[in-house]
Amino acid sequence: MSNLKMKEAALIYLDRSGGLQKFIDDCKYYNDSKQSYAVYRFNVLINPSDIVELDAELGNHILHQPLKAAQVFQSVCYIAVKTLSLIGQLQTETQINIVLKLTHLPPLPSYCLDLCEFPRDYTSQRFYTMQGIVIAMTTVTKYTQGARFLCSDEACPLSKDESVNKMNIGNEYKVIGIPACVKTSQTAICIEANSITFCIPKVPSGVSDNFRCLLSLTSSSCWKFTAILANIFASQIVPPGTYNLLKLCLLMSLVQTSDRNKELENCLDILIVTSDTILIDRLLNFSINLVPRGIRHSVSTEIFPTLSRNKYGTGAVSIQAGSALLAKGGICFIGDLASHKKDKLEQLQSAVESRSITVYISGKKFGDDVDQQMTFPVQCSFWSFLDMDSPSRRNIQKTNMLIGQMDCSLIPANLVEAFALLINCNESSPCHPLLPTVQHTLKKAIDPEGLLYLASKQFTTEDFEKLLAFAKNLNVEFSLEAERMIHGYYLASRRIRTDSICGSKLPASALKYL
Repeated sequence: MSNLKMKEAALIYLDRSGGLQKFIDDCKYYNDSKQSYAVYRFNVLINPSDIVELDAELGNHILHQPLKAAQVFQSVCYIAVKTLSLIGQLQTETQINIVLKLTHLPPLPSYCLDLCEFPRDYTSQRFYTMQGIVIAMTTVTKYTQGARFLCSDEACPLSKDESVNKMNIGNEYKVIGIPACVKTSQTAICIEANSITFCIPKVPSGVSDNFRCLLSLTSSSCWKFTAILANIFASQIVPPGTYNLLKLCLLMSLVQTSDRNKELENCLDILIVTSDTILIDRLLNFSINLVPRGIRHSVSTEIFPTLSRNKYGTGAVSIQAGSALLAKGGICFIGDLASHKKDKLEQLQSAVESRSITVYISGKKFGDDVDQQMTFPVQCSFWSFLDMDSPSRRNIQKTNMLIGQMDCSLIPANLVEAFALLINCNESSPCHPLLPTVQHTLKKAIDPEGLLYLASKQFTTEDFEKLLAFAKNLNVEFSLEAERMIHGYYLASRRIRTDSICGSKLPASALKYL
C-alpha cells in the first residue's frame, strides 16, 4: 500500500473515532493562546483492533513500526491544520509532534515483555506490554522534553519521569511502552511508557458447594458457621479444634483486606504472645497466602521506605517501597517483634497509629536546593508475634496470667497497645492440647502433602480463598442487638479495668476494635 493510502486510512479512522474533532479542539487551544511554540504536541487515541479492521497495513505499522506510523498521522494532521487554518503560528510539519496512545495490545505472547526471551539487541522499537507492582519510585525531576514542548493534555505520560504522576508505590499496573536499554554498571531495561492502567488482581470467585451446604446447616445460629470455620481453618498446619481463637482473629483480619484501589480503613493488626514460635510462624505463613497481597517480611530488607541515589543517572532520589507499602491492601507479616531494632519499632508504632509513613529527603545529601518530604498511606494489616520462651523471658511466670497483665517489657508498651488485638497463645491451656499437635507434626513429617483430616478434604485451601474473596466485598452493617452487646461489653470491661485490685491493664484503645 502506498503512503498516500495509509494517510487516507488514518484520516478515516480519526474521523470515525472522534479523534479529528479532538485534534481540532486542541488546535483551537493552541491558537487561542496567541503564543508561538517550537513544537505542538497532540495525543491521538488508537484502538489497534479498530485500525487493523479498517486497514491491516496501517495497523501493522502502529504495532511494529510506531515511529513510522506516527509520521503518517503527523502528515495528516499538518494537512488538516493548513487546510482548515487551525493554527496560524504553525510553519512546518516537523513542528507537530504526534503521540499515538494505544488502548491495548493484541493478547498474544509476542506482545508481552519477557526478560528471558526479549531480544537483547533492543533494535525492535515496537510496543510491548508488561504488568507488575511498583516497588520503587524516583522524585520528579525536570525532564528535558518538558522545557521544549507543550502538551494539550496535562496528564500525558510520555516519559518515565512524567509517568510517576500516574503511579503509586505498591499498586499493580499494566504498562504499554517501548523498551530501551540503559547502560550502567548493570545493564537495565527502561520502558518509555505509552499508557498505564491500574490492575485489579484476579482472585477466585464464588463460594464452594461445601461451604454453601455448611451455611445452610448452621443457619439456625449466627455463631455456628463462624465457629466451625475457625475450628477447621488451616487444618494443613494445626489440628482442627486447636488455636481456635487465634484462627478466628486471623480470618477476621484477612476479611479486612481489599483488592480495590481504595483506602483500607479497617485494618486489623495482630500481635501474638506464644512459646511455640515455629508453629505460629507456619500458621501465619499459610494464612497470608490466602489473599492476593500477603507479604512475609525478610529481616534482610526494610519494612518502610528507604532512600538512595537513582543509579540511572537522572539525578533524582530513588524511594524503595519496603514490605509495608508492598503489602498494600493486604497483610504484612513482620515475624518476631523483638527481632527488630528500636528505631524500626518506633517507625512501626508511628505507622500503626497514624496509618502513614513520612520520608524526609535531604536536599544537601541528594544534591537538591531544598529539603522535601513525602507521605505514603500505610494500607495493610501488620501481623507479628512475641516469643515468651526467649532467653530474656524464661524466668517470667506465665501461668494464670490475664492477657492485660502479661509482661512485654522487651517491647515498648505504647507499641503493644497500638496493635488492635493482643492474643495469648498459652500452650499449657485446654485450648491448645499438646498431644494432637504432636501427632499432627509427626504425621506431616512422614507425609508432608497428605490430608490428615476429613475437613482438609471437604474444605480445601482454594475454598477458603474463594470464601475470603467473597466475604471481604460484602457490605456489612451492625444489627441493633450486636451494637447493644458490644456496648454492654465495653461498659462492663471499663468497670473491671478501674478496679485497682484485680483490674486488667488492657488499654481502652483496644476496645474500639470490638
